[in-house]
Amino acid sequence: MLRSLLLAAVSVLAATACAGPPEPPPPPAPPAVDAVSFETLPEATTFARIDALPRDDGTGPTPGQVLRARKDLPVYDRPDGTPVARLPATQLGSPTWVPEVAREGDWSRVLLPARPNGSTGWVFTGSDDFERAENDFLVTVDLAAFRLEVTERGRSRGTWTVGTGKPEYPTPTGRTYILASIKETVTTFSPHVLPLGAHSDSHETFGGGPGTVALHGWPDASPFGVASSDGCIRVPDDALDLLLTLPLATVVIVT
Repeated sequence: MLRSLLLAAVSVLAATACAGPPEPPPPPAPPAVDAVSFETLPEATTFARIDALPRDDGTGPTPGQVLRARKDLPVYDRPDGTPVARLPATQLGSPTWVPEVAREGDWSRVLLPARPNGSTGWVFTGSDDFERAENDFLVTVDLAAFRLEVTERGRSRGTWTVGTGKPEYPTPTGRTYILASIKETVTTFSPHVLPLGAHSDSHETFGGGPGTVALHGWPDASPFGVASSDGCIRVPDDALDLLLTLPLATVVIVT
């Protein structure tokens, strides 16, 4: 009997040793934000500047997960941290989809469209308030080469020569994403415009808007291969046709 008990104890100890240290518990769910405090939070949109948001520390492709906010939701400075912004359910007439750049338990760090460029925030995804999807596309822009490429699961879908910002109004570099899709009804230079989650560092405002950088077309080939815009990326018609088919929150890396 004693021998059996000793053997059982040794087996338990061996199993425990093989299993390694226990996993740390996931960050807890956030406390509820009362309605009054929630309404006073600044909206994380392209029209806002929210200096309390953490900055993106990545430069490469994201894991490919994207999130859609089903309703207006709080954004935190860290998991189980302080609410510093409010993520609206729509942006520029499009549903709010944002790329996930990191995850800790039921918390996701996402790219946001507010100034300063590279703004991020943490959202709690352990409820039905977010829809999650996979995005296999990536857009890269090489400013020095005037080159835009679209890839799907690492395979090229096409490359184009594009126009970029003038030296005095450079296209901002970094990791951003396709924020919305707008059918143009005011100007005629492009049938559609794809605003990005980034802003000009030279224009606080532009054309009555907040200086949002966008992908858009142009009626002729004169700007392609030339630094001639106020920060936007001008693309040929066939490039725009493909870009318009990409899901919202497709990551765009500008170098």
